[in-house]
Amino acid sequence: MLFLPGIVCFAQVKDTTTVWAEGKVLNAATKELISARIVYQSLPYGNKVGTASGSTFSFPLIDGEKYSISVQADGFEPAKFMLDPAEANGDKRLIKDIELKKGEAPPSHPVGHVMRLDNLIFQQGKARIEPPSYEELDVLVEMLQKSGRMVIQLEGHTDYLGPAKQNLELSEKRVIAVKNYLIGKGINKNRIKTKAFGGTQPLSREDTPEAHAGNRRVEVRVLQN
Repeated sequence: MLFLPGIVCFAQVKDTTTVWAEGKVLNAATKELISARIVYQSLPYGNKVGTASGSTFSFPLIDGEKYSISVQADGFEPAKFMLDPAEANGDKRLIKDIELKKGEAPPSHPVGHVMRLDNLIFQQGKARIEPPSYEELDVLVEMLQKSGRMVIQLEGHTDYLGPAKQNLELSEKRVIAVKNYLIGKGINKNRIKTKAFGGTQPLSREDTPEAHAGNRRVEVRVLQN
């Protein structure tokens, strides 16, 4: 296992106690294998992350944690699922074939449309963007490149735990970090606004790790298109 700051990337060495998720990526209409980009991460914090490319996948659900898996392929609608090790068979294998539907015309992203960056990962309590986030951010870059008139607002949120001032500062630093990434990819800074909310707009008031993790997010609001 290779440890990086704030994140764990793991080598695929099988043992007899760990549950392994395995499956194929298929065209939903023809059942043919298709090549896809796959991102998987532990829940609720995303501190164990992996990526893969191809028509099959196999990775361990370390420490018995649930995982999310996101799959994207050119010309197909993206898909996202949760994998629960409790659903594994007697051989410690969780088989999950993923079928993708042919994609329709890309959405026009009307003014007011809000998108959540589900695979954006920061070091805990900091504003450093982790490398597994780059793929999703690059999708945002591509969207801005294709729609040259689009202006967006990056909106940063934390959970409501801890001092409100620190939460506000952290959410501001995180949206600025995302803005700087987009600028570094050639997007004009004038097309990217930022707004920080701290923990004032939680999605959930439940006092659970999953709810707090869901409250920590960056959203993209379309201001002009």
